[in-house]
Amino acid sequence: MIRVNVAIASVSAERFWDFRKPVPPIQIGTNINMVSVDKKADGTLEVPFVLTINYNPAIAQISLKGSAYVTGDRAELDRVVKDYEDKKPPPPVIVQSISNVVFIESVLISRTLNIPPPIPLPQIPEAKQPSAKPEGSREYTT
Repeated sequence: MIRVNVAIASVSAERFWDFRKPVPPIQIGTNINMVSVDKKADGTLEVPFVLTINYNPAIAQISLKGSAYVTGDRAELDRVVKDYEDKKPPPPVIVQSISNVVFIESVLISRTLNIPPPIPLPQIPEAKQPSAKPEGSREYTT
């Protein structure tokens, strides 16, 4: 079983211009780059990463740098290193662990800067107006 601890070492964020209502259409691009997979003397792995979030139009930018520290069965860790050397994608548990930490942090940063969060917010559908039905009629759904 692989266990992952994520530590953020550097945070950089800047709002370039202030926008008022109505908010223009904004596209948000996110990129997580896992720089390397380094095997440590104690048998654990260190996976440095960089998250960059860019807004279009260029209203802001967020950048987070850090490392994921991976522990687990020696054979599994050796496979992670070999897959990295063979340019295969990292295990989903590593990517998901990094994503969870950095996106939560980036949402907090976006709130501080008063910019849209870099994740899609849930869309709440508009309430439907009740249709006129004859009195005593019922509608059933299955």
